[in-house]
Amino acid sequence: MTDRKQEIAANLAGVEERIAAACEAAGRRRDDVTLIVVTKTYPADDVRILSGLGVRHVAENRDQDAAPKAAVCSDLPLSWHFVGQLQTNKVRSVVGYADVVQSIDRARLVTALSKEAVRTGREVGCLLQVALDAGEGGRGGRGGVSPAGIEELADLVAGSEGLRLDGLMTVAPLTGAYAGRQRAAFERIMDLSTCVRRTHPAANMVSAGMSADLEQAVAAGATHVRVGSAVLGVRPGLG
Repeated sequence: MTDRKQEIAANLAGVEERIAAACEAAGRRRDDVTLIVVTKTYPADDVRILSGLGVRHVAENRDQDAAPKAAVCSDLPLSWHFVGQLQTNKVRSVVGYADVVQSIDRARLVTALSKEAVRTGREVGCLLQVALDAGEGGRGGRGGVSPAGIEELADLVAGSEGLRLDGLMTVAPLTGAYAGRQRAAFERIMDLSTCVRRTHPAANMVSAGMSADLEQAVAAGATHVRVGSAVLGVRPGLG
């Protein structure tokens, strides 16, 4: 086993222990929570190591990095999640490899994704990115739709050909009422998920929690956690 594989394996085991402990503390089964490893800025070699260690979900946030990496790793049994802010001019590329787009936050993006999914004969899973720091009807500092806009956007995704409404995603906000209150933020997203599922019962995925706050997300009820640095180490600068 190479040094890098040993490092990733040890880190992955540590994260698995954290998730298992958080599930036990919350009275949840370990199978209730899916780990998504965020591989942004890391090479395809690391993705191959992760796959060999049993990871099945990876995430990227920049198409220019993700597209070539996904192409090189197309032989691996992976689900690719796109988690960054997505511009419509990148939709064609992203639909080529992403199984799930977790950053749906506006109608124009839904329309573009649907058109491309239909053109390529793919079905793309969609999570609405909810900005808990957004003003009424506005968008968050890191993208995302305000809670007030969720219902309309969810209906649009659900009614769009080639798209599948899977649920909600959020990032613990740095500003606003939930700043520094990760558990409260994640409990709020679970409440919003309950509202969405009244109309769209299959949209039961909640992606919340990262390396620093995955325990709070699991305690609140998140179904997926997105972990990067805790598995792959401190990311190198992008230059």
